[in-house]
Amino acid sequence: MIIDKNPQMTECLAAYNRGDTAEGRRLLDAFLKEVADSGQDHCTCKEPCKYHGKCKECVVQHRGGNDHLPRCFHDMLNDRISALSALTENSLKERL
Repeated sequence: MIIDKNPQMTECLAAYNRGDTAEGRRLLDAFLKEVADSGQDHCTCKEPCKYHGKCKECVVQHRGGNDHLPRCFHDMLNDRISALSALTENSLKERL
């Protein structure tokens, strides 16, 4: 089971965007059930941690510390920053 860029969640967000809340919720519930039923470890963090695989607790402690993002957010955020940087011919690279 793939979590990141999951096609089912793309459909879910499309449903919400077109105002079909009931379909969005149905797709979201189905996605979350599939994640839970998979039994897979979806945590991308390589550090040994008591919050490994416990997304809610992990995100809350990172937010509480206002220090850094959980590892699972890095790729998503980097993709978005890259897309924004492309708007200015990736000139952000010269500043880093």
